[in-house]
Amino acid sequence: MSRSGERPILREQSTLRSRRALVAGSVGNLIEWYEFGVYGYFATIIAARFFTPEGGSEAEALVRTYASFALAFFFRPVGAALFGRLGDRIGRRPVLILVIALMTVATTLIGALPTYATVGALAPWLLTFLRVLQGLSAGGEFGGAVSVMTEFAPPGRRGLYGAWQSFTVALGLLGGAGAAALLATLLTQEQLGDWGWRVPFLLTLPLGLAALWLRLRLDETPAFKQEREVESPPVRAVVGAIALGAGRIMGWAAAGYTFLVVLPSYLQSTLDATFQQALIATVLANLGFAVTILPAGLLSDRFGRRPVMLTGALLVTVLAVPLLNLLQDGGTSNPVKGAAVFGAGAVVGLMAGPGPAMLAELFPTNVRYTGLGLAYALSNAVFSGCAGLIITKTVERTGNVDVPGYYAAATCALSVLALMKTPPKEPKTPPKEPSRKAS
Repeated sequence: MSRSGERPILREQSTLRSRRALVAGSVGNLIEWYEFGVYGYFATIIAARFFTPEGGSEAEALVRTYASFALAFFFRPVGAALFGRLGDRIGRRPVLILVIALMTVATTLIGALPTYATVGALAPWLLTFLRVLQGLSAGGEFGGAVSVMTEFAPPGRRGLYGAWQSFTVALGLLGGAGAAALLATLLTQEQLGDWGWRVPFLLTLPLGLAALWLRLRLDETPAFKQEREVESPPVRAVVGAIALGAGRIMGWAAAGYTFLVVLPSYLQSTLDATFQQALIATVLANLGFAVTILPAGLLSDRFGRRPVMLTGALLVTVLAVPLLNLLQDGGTSNPVKGAAVFGAGAVVGLMAGPGPAMLAELFPTNVRYTGLGLAYALSNAVFSGCAGLIITKTVERTGNVDVPGYYAAATCALSVLALMKTPPKEPKTPPKEPSRKAS
């Protein structure tokens, strides 16, 4: 066969590998965020089943539930460092297989845990231990998944391919919200509290097995094969890039969790919404989030990562508190409230779409898994994992129901400053792409 005849076949094989990497890289992230969403949506029920000893208050139990939530996030940087180092040394593929197996086992076991009524004080400790395992595996998930998706991306499409990581966040949260809403509709409140909350966690087992099968068929990335022996950059440069990356996405992390995960418990505990009303609001917010992610990634391939992310961060800074005031106003119609929460999710999507590619481009190949994983995990540990705890406790102590809006606005304002800052020396990236301005 002539060389010219081989080229279409090679292009077809390359396209197939890119698409396979896209699916295998994103599916684990979907499961991770499905589970984290389910935990947030069922926070009030989990609080009653695991963190309410006899005589304890509901508010105290909810704070303890979010403390366990935050603890899992603080183990994500540990997982990012541990699995990231392995991924940069032995390859993306074997580590991604390991982390999806760990996440699947830990999440499934949560659905089978005995409650406080059965084993007493052991129950919250068992739950917290499994949350720690989830935190470790989630820390190793992001860096590997984004490395695989962006390193396999065709020229000029890293923004779009990286955006699929964020898009699967939306799909995972929507899947969790949909499962919770369906169960809340089909079951009585007693059935939901007794055993219904377990179902979404147990569903992780078949989902995880499917993800494991996809990752077993995944190829190692060409970039890793080519540059695994290249000398690593100075530690100071890597640490600086991690700090800059974490600052650039802190608004995405904080506003995302405020509007997409913490919102149901906030609406129930602060604004007296029903469980069904809170879930509907969350589904609308996540739909808005999902709608803008891929277009934002595509726009970032054309105009650059920072301009698109800056637009989202500035919009949240200006609109977060007014949005919350709309939800609090009893005279606001339901369609307007629905449009408000949809819009809140949409502006977060403007940051989430270009975010993964922006982080990937801050680091050279041989430290990319570790570097971008740590930047993401540290930002999420502080600004996402603590969101529920900070908001719930601050509202409880101050009585100020605008706290979620101030939290989202303040963190996005800080992200604006980080996005305006350009690294003093751009680290080495994969071969330059056409039609994309500097990130």
